[in-house]
Amino acid sequence: MSDLLERLRGRGWRMTAQRRVVAEVLDGDHVHLTADEVHARAVTKLPEISRATVYNTLGELVTIGEVLEVSTDKRAKRYDPNAHQPHHHLVCGQCGAIRDVHPVGNPLADLPDTERFGFTVSGVEMTYRGVCPNCATA
Repeated sequence: MSDLLERLRGRGWRMTAQRRVVAEVLDGDHVHLTADEVHARAVTKLPEISRATVYNTLGELVTIGEVLEVSTDKRAKRYDPNAHQPHHHLVCGQCGAIRDVHPVGNPLADLPDTERFGFTVSGVEMTYRGVCPNCATA
């Protein structure tokens, strides 16, 4: 059983067949699927699931804080089930592959007071960019 499924059950979230399939599709480390990719995978498990149901379910999961909506470029939004573990992203500039990374240090502390312009900073989103091993050898 996935961590996401366990978290949703723990919340008492009503687990319909459609919701269960969407959560199962999002299961795993380094999962950053678009809504269309979620739908394509969900259809293989539950052929009658509609694209609208997938979009609505993803929206609900984002709203309740169990899935993150990630936008690392001008491409489609991606959905990250790793919502409860602080992390950043490493993105391949050629194929768009995304990996979760956990750099050491405190990026909030790395921003000097002179660069905060009076803001009370509550969070940091960092995206590392490069070329993945598959693209580097292609």
